[in-house]
Formats: sequence, C-alpha cells, structure tokens
Amino acid sequence: MAMKQVANSAIKAIANSGSSSLLTRQLHASPGSKKIVGVFYKANEYFTKNPNFVGCVEGALGLRPWLESQGHQYIVTDDKEGPDCELEKHIPDLHVLISTPFHPAYVTAERIKKAKNLQLLLTAGIGSDHVDLKAAAEAGLTVAEVTGSNVVSVAEDELMRILILVRNFVPGYHQVITGDWNVAGIAYRAYDLEGKTVGTIGAGRIGKLLLQRLKPFNCNLLYHDRVKIDPELEKQTGAKFEEDLDAMLPKCDIIVINMPLTEKTRGMFDKDRIAKMKKGVLIVNNARGAIMDTQAVADACSSGHIAGYSGDVWYPQPAPKDHPWRYMPNQAMTPHISGTTIDAQLRYAAGVKDMLERYFKGEDFPEQNYIVKAGELAPQYR
Repeated sequence: MAMKQVANSAIKAIANSGSSSLLTRQLHASPGSKKIVGVFYKANEYFTKNPNFVGCVEGALGLRPWLESQGHQYIVTDDKEGPDCELEKHIPDLHVLISTPFHPAYVTAERIKKAKNLQLLLTAGIGSDHVDLKAAAEAGLTVAEVTGSNVVSVAEDELMRILILVRNFVPGYHQVITGDWNVAGIAYRAYDLEGKTVGTIGAGRIGKLLLQRLKPFNCNLLYHDRVKIDPELEKQTGAKFEEDLDAMLPKCDIIVINMPLTEKTRGMFDKDRIAKMKKGVLIVNNARGAIMDTQAVADACSSGHIAGYSGDVWYPQPAPKDHPWRYMPNQAMTPHISGTTIDAQLRYAAGVKDMLERYFKGEDFPEQNYIVKAGELAPQYR
C-alpha cells in the first residue's frame, strides 16, 4: 500500500510539473538494498573522548549497525571535493546522500545529473543550501532536514556571541594567554548588554528562541521577517516587528542574522546595506556566511563601522587559510560548531534514522522536514 501511495504521488507530481525525470526518480523508490553515503567531518583522536560523539565520520550518526543489519550499504567519508574525491566515486550509484552544514557536501546540478540512482538528500542538521535546490526539484529528488534538531544549540551560541562582543571578551582572553595585563585595552570598548537595541533578521525557530533568551537582559528587541510572530510571544518578549529592514538597521546596536541562504538573501549584506547600519554596530551571524559580502564585512571591520563581528559560518566551508575574516580586526569567529553540540548530534542522528526508516517503508516525513518535495521548494527557499 505504501509503495502504491508513492507511485500515485509521483504520477500526480508529474502531471503538475511536466518533467519526465520526476516520475523516474520517484519510481526508483523500490524495496531492496540501498547505497547510502554520509559525508561528515573527521574526529580523529577526539572520537574516543566521548561515546556520544556521533556527528563525525567515525561516529557515522550511529547508523552503521542498523543499516547494515537491514542489508544496506553504508559508506562514510569526509573527502568531498574535487573530481577524484571519495564522494565522487559513489555519485553514479548512490541512492541516499547524507551531509551536514558543518562539513557540507556541495550537491551541484552536475553531481545531480551524474547521480542516476539518487532519490533522497538528507541534511543531518538544519540548512540545505549546500544543495542546488532548483536542480534537485527539477530532477524529482526529495531534500529533507532534521528541522528543530539544533535550534536550542544555535540560539544559545548566538547569545554567547552577543555577550562576547559587547564585553570585548576576546582581547582580554588574548592578554591572559600572552602574559599581558592591560585593563584599559579592554575596558575602552566594553559595554553592558542591558538597554541596547538588538535586532534579529529572521524570527523563525532560532530567532524566536533568541528573543526569549534576551528578554531577561532588558534589551530593546526588534525583529524583521516575512511574517509576524505569534502575538502572545511578541507580548512575552516585548519584541517589535519591523517590516522595513533598511529602516530597522540604523536603530540596532546589535544585529543577529537568522535567515536561510536563498537566491534572494545571497550577498544581501553588501557594502551599501552595511553602510545603513549604525557606526559601531555589532553583528552575529550563525546563519550562513554567503548572506554577507565577504570583503564588505572585512572592510567595515577594518574601518570600525562594524565594531565587532562573530559567527561560525563561512563560505566556502571549510574556510580557506587566506579567508579575510580570519584576519580582520575585532572578530570572534569559530569553525561551524554552534549546531553540532553533543546534544544536537544525538537529536539530528535520531532524526536522520527516523526519516530513513520512513523512506524504506515508503512513508512521508514530517511536513516541516521537507525542503524539496514533489518538485516544490519549501516557502523559505522560494
């Protein structure tokens, strides 16, 4: 019955899309052994330090015993770039590709064209912009992620970064490890968070949690999004909706980026938009690096227009050694770590397993997990 439902949904989708490839990909979702490839970062010696470290190559999301007991082939690698990489060898005959935002396997239109058996692209975490979503939709692929799996992790990290920037923490830490002691070198640009105006650009799951966590700090809270948040949450947090982004920017002492990377948001914060921000603004970006114009951010940090920039997202990832954000002043950057805490890993590993179980049975995923379904992109990516 489940397989019949899959076939019927495919026929319905083809009627709507007019694409023969869509029907072909959907009907490939048949019983039998599947080749599943996971692309994760290597843990090396750190893997043995925590038995719950599952989000790495060695941990393989904890899926290997289960998948292999079901008769499926499971290949895990961190080698994802270039024509001779390990991932490229498996592209022609894999059925499912699992990747994370922290060590993304960039799924280009070219790779999709080569992947004749590919049916399902899963993101272990949140954010599927490493996939060419338009090409995936045209090919009839399903793209899904573990929605909500690491929103708490990221929101907590954003709050930490706000405090690190406001209190000018990083120079003080550097003084300690280099043997210096110069209070003035820190205090001249250290402030309280209380009373500052904080604006989140994007008020989805992470943005809402951030607003709730900022409420006790007695900040002035603003938010910009496609839609307003629930009136009760607005009342609870005291957050005010700003329909016009450019009108909100100069009001903010601190700006937090909480929107997905789409064709509309790519490079959204360029030189001109940054110029509309208050001089001395602090920016936190755990969303996606490509939302920012890389050089414009570096230049604004150098000039002092941006007084501090912190985040864990870069473009590309891993960031090359010559990436200008590594060397710009007043930055508190890290590798992409905010959403891959051990707690988050356990949640997104469980979510991937749940979706794979549903996939093998021909069942639908939770609706909020879909990024591409039957040729249609989720609203946030349109």
